[in-house]
Amino acid sequence: MTKTKRLYETNAYLARCEAVVLDVRELAGDENNKRIHRIEVITDQTVFFPEGGGQSADIGWILPEDCNVDACIPSLDVTDVQIEDGVIRHIARYTDEGTDPVKNGGLKSGGKVVLNIDWERRFGFMQNHTGEHILSGLMHNRYGFDNIGFHLSDNSVTLDVNGQLDEEEILLLEWEANRVVYQNLETEVSYPEDSELSQIDYRSKIEIEGQTRLVTIPGVDICACCATHVRRTGEIGLIKIVKVIRYNGGMRLFISCGGRAFALMQKRQQRIEEVSHLTNRSQDEIGDGVRHLLDEIGMLKQKNRDLEYQAAFLRLETIPAEQKDAFLFVGDMDPIVQRNLVNALCERHEGFCGVFSGNDEQYRYIIGSRKMDSRDVQKILREKLGAKGGGKPAMIQGSVNGTEARIREILP
Repeated sequence: MTKTKRLYETNAYLARCEAVVLDVRELAGDENNKRIHRIEVITDQTVFFPEGGGQSADIGWILPEDCNVDACIPSLDVTDVQIEDGVIRHIARYTDEGTDPVKNGGLKSGGKVVLNIDWERRFGFMQNHTGEHILSGLMHNRYGFDNIGFHLSDNSVTLDVNGQLDEEEILLLEWEANRVVYQNLETEVSYPEDSELSQIDYRSKIEIEGQTRLVTIPGVDICACCATHVRRTGEIGLIKIVKVIRYNGGMRLFISCGGRAFALMQKRQQRIEEVSHLTNRSQDEIGDGVRHLLDEIGMLKQKNRDLEYQAAFLRLETIPAEQKDAFLFVGDMDPIVQRNLVNALCERHEGFCGVFSGNDEQYRYIIGSRKMDSRDVQKILREKLGAKGGGKPAMIQGSVNGTEARIREILP
């Protein structure tokens, strides 16, 4: 089949075009919703970017030839676009409520349609992909790092490199990337001949189908790339490194550019303002405010633990000293207090000693003994009530569902 003409390569800002249908094929329907049907449409040319190079495919609509795009209700939703041997395949869907575009809608080979992409989404992808070029180019030129992985979807943008930067270097990288944005440099696209290409130092020297397409940001980056980019770096607006994960000598950067970055900063500003109100500190002092609250919480926890100790150890006096086995049932208790209480019981009683913390829906237990194998009790609880847990002869712990009465009934 004739290769599809890729209009997005020469004009990434072209949001729609007319096209001739070359082939239409019905696909298997949606497995999760039997009312959704899927078809594959191949046209002579397209504005849709197919999935590739780590970037998700464009989405949009296939419309009738005579449709006024601003007013027409789309007849086919394009949910995926793939390329194989130069042929671009638009995966579209329609529902039972709509007209079957093949049988009743006139969609057939030789017919004409209008292809229309989701422009707002495309432009966001252009901003983020160009931002990735800037970051990758800066890291390659300054540190000699290579981009070894890239992913751009609706929800995330990640960049993997084979080297690591410290926190100060990350901040400097982010600053330099945004300085490239402020310079509003032109993004240049070229198709050099093989003889010229061998003289050019560019990134992503992988095998590419057809003539190599170079995307150049002067003084910043030269990269072989088939994707869509903004005309000038100023259109990116903002480049933000959101998070960095370091691993095995490399790192993964989570980045956000353009409108996505602006929306992210708005959300973060709202959260900062909320924390500022909650801590009664200015935005510049919220770190101190949070630390103060954590210190107070730590002090209150310790005070609560001390009170639990006092109340719990008073319970010990209610158990006769000559009693061999000793079990206490209490409400929610700090695990440290619970363990210390079990140790105190074991010092006073020679049999099995345990503390069950919780309520009649579920208890967390710790059971120990100085002379006997506590795992014998674990076996009983597991066989009778399906308890989960384990440990060593001196002490076990776990959880069990059951009432206090039922648990006491089966305990030794």
